[in-house]
Amino acid sequence: MTERKKVTIQTLNEMKEKGEPISMLTCYDYPMALLEEKAGMDIILVGDSLGMTVYGMDSTLPVTMDMMVNHAKAVRKGAPTAFLVGDMPYMSYQVSKEEAIRNAGRLMAEAECDAVKLEGGKEMAETIEAMVKATIPVMGHIGLTPQSIAQMGGFKAQGRSAEGALKLVEDAKALEQAGASLLLVEAVPPPVLSEITKALSIPVISLGAGEDAAGQLLIVHDILGFFDRFVPKFVKKYADMNSAIYDGLKSYVDEVKSGKYPEEKYTYGMKPEEVEKFKELLKA
Repeated sequence: MTERKKVTIQTLNEMKEKGEPISMLTCYDYPMALLEEKAGMDIILVGDSLGMTVYGMDSTLPVTMDMMVNHAKAVRKGAPTAFLVGDMPYMSYQVSKEEAIRNAGRLMAEAECDAVKLEGGKEMAETIEAMVKATIPVMGHIGLTPQSIAQMGGFKAQGRSAEGALKLVEDAKALEQAGASLLLVEAVPPPVLSEITKALSIPVISLGAGEDAAGQLLIVHDILGFFDRFVPKFVKKYADMNSAIYDGLKSYVDEVKSGKYPEEKYTYGMKPEEVEKFKELLKA
C-alpha cells in the first residue's frame, strides 16, 4: 500500500471541487487512530463527545482543555496523515477572544492539530476572525450544538421551522465570512443543509443532516456499536463490537474460573535439568 500524503485544507478544498466525498470520524485514542489512518479517514475529529463515550459523563460540558490536548496527542501519533481537528471544550473559547486563541493554540502546538472546532453561529464570528488572524484554522459547528443543550432543552434537531432554518443559513454565511475553513452542520433537515451547502464555498460536513454536503461525520463509538446509552436517529451501525467484546471477556472469565487458561502453550518452557538445578539451589 502506497503511503498517503498529508491531508491538508487544500486537499479538502480540492476534494470538494471534484465532488469527491470527504470521510470524517471521531477518535479519542492511539489504537483507534491507527485503524482510522489505515482505513484512509480524511478528517479525524477528537471530539468533546469523549466526555460521554470515554468518561461516562452525562454531557460534554465537564470536558477540560487538558483532556482534549492529551487525547489529541495520542490520536495524532496514530494518524499522522489525517486532517486532525481538535474540539474546543465548553468555556474554553466563550469567555474572551484572547482565551480562545490561547486554548486553541494548545491544540495546535501541543497536539499538532490541523484545525480546531468550536460551536455557535454568528455570535462566534468575531472570535473566529480573531483566531484566524492568529493563524489558527477553524471549523465552525452549527445546528445541534451539544454545549448548548441547556438552552436547547436537550439533544434536539434544529432548523425545523422556516425561521430557524433561515437563521442557520445566516449563521453559516457569517462563519465563512469570519474566516472558517470548514463547517459542521449537525441534526438539521436535509433541505436546510442543501441551502447552506449552496451558500458557502468552504467544505460543509454533515452530521445527521443529510447527503448534500462535501462530507459526512459520525461518532466512532456509535458506528462500531461501542456506545448504546444514547443512539441518535442518524446513526448507522457498521459493526456490533459490544457483543464481540463481551463474548471475548466472558470467555476469558469462564476459562480462568474453570482453570482452562492458561494451557501449557501459553507459558514459557524451562529445561528439566534447569528445573532440578533450581530446586537444588532453593535447598541451599
